[in-house]
Amino acid sequence: MALKKNLALALALGLAATALQAQDMRIGLQEDPDVLDPDQSRTFVGRIVYAALCDKLVDISPGLEIVPMLATGWDWSSDGLQLTMTLRDGVTFHDGTPFNAAAVVANIDRSQNLPESRRKSELSSVTGVEAVDDLTVRFTLGAPDATLIAQLADRAGMMVSPTAAEAAGVDFGSNPVCSGPFSFVERIQQDRIVLARFADYWNADAIKLESVTFLPIPDTTVRLANLRAGDLDMLERLAATDAASVRGDADLSIAQATSLGYQGITINVANGERANSPIGQDARVRKALSVAIDRDVINQVVFEGAFAAGNQAYPPTSPWYNAAYPVPTRDVNAARALLAEAGYPDGIDITVQVANNPVQQQLMQVIQAMAGEAGIRITLEAKEFATLLSEQTAGNFIGSQVGWSGRVDPDGNIHQFMTTDGGLNDSGYSNAEVDRLLNEARTSNDIATRRALYTQASDILMADLPIIYLYHQVWIWALDSGIQGFVPYPDGMIRLQGVSMTQ
Repeated sequence: MALKKNLALALALGLAATALQAQDMRIGLQEDPDVLDPDQSRTFVGRIVYAALCDKLVDISPGLEIVPMLATGWDWSSDGLQLTMTLRDGVTFHDGTPFNAAAVVANIDRSQNLPESRRKSELSSVTGVEAVDDLTVRFTLGAPDATLIAQLADRAGMMVSPTAAEAAGVDFGSNPVCSGPFSFVERIQQDRIVLARFADYWNADAIKLESVTFLPIPDTTVRLANLRAGDLDMLERLAATDAASVRGDADLSIAQATSLGYQGITINVANGERANSPIGQDARVRKALSVAIDRDVINQVVFEGAFAAGNQAYPPTSPWYNAAYPVPTRDVNAARALLAEAGYPDGIDITVQVANNPVQQQLMQVIQAMAGEAGIRITLEAKEFATLLSEQTAGNFIGSQVGWSGRVDPDGNIHQFMTTDGGLNDSGYSNAEVDRLLNEARTSNDIATRRALYTQASDILMADLPIIYLYHQVWIWALDSGIQGFVPYPDGMIRLQGVSMTQ
């Protein structure tokens, strides 16, 4: 009898341990995020972590509508110069600081004035923000800004604890404090980020997990092997070449959504000394590289036809795509002629940095071979992704293969990359007419007016080519079959509300 009781107890303890382990979701990321400060960061995978850590004023629906989050409602003044938001009652930050209008004011001030902030250009239209009362905040704009609500659905709208932010200053990212469903526990660079369920979360009933651990694994093959071995429960950006294999695995499931963004090659045209290269100083050389690339072949060879060839900041299916500039066909002779016209009949040598994951490296190896046939000899430099971005910001590059996850409003895909003082303008590109057109496009809520302005801007950008666009990806997630409730979104984020795990 004692033996049976001991066995029963051991079995019960074992089952309890398994259940406890199952409450921790382990998610494989393609890169390690940069600093975990919404004002300072810029990585796509960082935004995935924020989806669990930092709530925003507003969010998007799977259908790309703006929906309430920390703000439950909002109204514009008739002249478009004031935005009044009603805030959710009963919300607290992870350190117990109350979320209220004063907290919003402090967050916007930090985003606009922290010297290291990358959100300045996203909030440049805001000239003032005031707490009308504890749960009402009013934004005042210098000019109408059709993009502001969409910006508040992303990092510019992520609310951090004013108490923690003031105490930590620029080092806030080492111990971020927000108001999302999970709070920060620890981070070991290049190894893991651990978050724990926040018991006082305003929407606690929607959170079924006790913790979530993010594990950066750049190698897509290794990431999938970890999922199959049970060391991961989910991974983002499954390689398109592995999709059929996952669909055939009864222990796994797959989810996907068409992305809002793009992948391309950013060219350094005026960001420091390394801009002084043939491709940085002559748009004809940049065009030569562009026409030397067969984007359809890239899609078939690297992505088995799962993605969409592209040559603009928006995919061909977007209403903002400029149909006057279809995806170009490859023309090696035209590329060589452009090089000769620019004074390089014997070709050129350039260096392009690329993230150290197999998919992006294969992409650039295909491009390397195509460009070589046109006389553009590319040397590849593989770098860890956060390092690649740091070098890009510093201007320590000639070409950089990098992408953008995309935004709901078209402004989010182009303004900060192409305007003279844009927060993500790593190419150093500057054109006064492009600045005027893109700034004006922000001021109108009329779609036809905005489309005309973006069309005029693209006429110039297609000639200047500070970014050579390559393709638009489809987000593909692979999950353990025991995961339930996951909803794919076009922004590629992993929202854990309603997600549960079974064994």
